Amino acid sequence: MQPSNAANTNFPMLEGAIRNPDNPNHLMVVRPVRRTVRVYVDGTLIAQTQNALRVMEMGKSLYDPALYIPASDIIATLDPLDKITHCPLKGDASYVTLNGNEIAWTYDRPLEVSRQLAGHYAFWPDKVKITEGD
Repeated sequence: MQPSNAANTNFPMLEGAIRNPDNPNHLMVVRPVRRTVRVYVDGTLIAQTQNALRVMEMGKSLYDPALYIPASDIIATLDPLDKITHCPLKGDASYVTLNGNEIAWTYDRPLEVSRQLAGHYAFWPDKVKITEGD
């Protein structure tokens, strides 16, 4: 019997996984969220959508899922921050602030394999309250 391989594409949960070509054990799965998602800061609604994307990523470890909200469904004004990081699966991330506090990031020019993330923002879960459902 062969040991299991976490990168095995036969696992149903990994169907459609986007993989880092340089490291097949670094992967992500993007799924639409079928419920209303709301984002609050200090009790104030700053985003509401029925078109969120859930990104589940595994790299050095299994990361907490991130919800990506379409920019068109963000009510608050987010200001750009002079900060960029790179992900080999998603591309270059730009960061934004709300009232001077870094709150979210976006892949405004994602890699081709991650193009569905274009125009979406993910929020730091320790800086916002995110709810799903009505």
